Amino acid sequence: MTIFDVAIDALPGGSADLRQYRGNVVLVVNVASQCGLTPQYAGLEELYRTYHDRGLVVLGVPCNQFAGQEPGSAAEIETFCEVNYGVTFPLTEKVDVNGPGRHPLYRELVGEGEDIQWNFEKFLVAPDGTVEARFDPGTEPRDERLVAAIEKLLPR
Repeated sequence: MTIFDVAIDALPGGSADLRQYRGNVVLVVNVASQCGLTPQYAGLEELYRTYHDRGLVVLGVPCNQFAGQEPGSAAEIETFCEVNYGVTFPLTEKVDVNGPGRHPLYRELVGEGEDIQWNFEKFLVAPDGTVEARFDPGTEPRDERLVAAIEKLLPR
């Protein structure tokens, strides 16, 4: 099983159908709209626009487990992302990333490993579903290590 086999809904409702991303490089990021790291949305959107045509999908996963920094409804989150950051990359439903209610997507990403540290932790997933790298929340989307890891997985 890989992340592509996990059932999760899209933020606006209905299935996010992660199977559609099989064969692409996926950057999974737990996001929040009232966090000091929220401006990373702009960099994530830039990454998505820069590399989408080569096969990169940025997948934003809202989570309210860190100091209640994602309290909004699905509609409020979607509007916030579009209006403030021009987000066009896909967003999923709001989920728990830690604890007994950890969503199966995050069980696939971290296994029985350590918990997610904070909002905007990043997982880079290869086209076959293998988790290739994990980046801490403070890693900016244009960080050269993250960009190099993405470029290494994308077709030339």
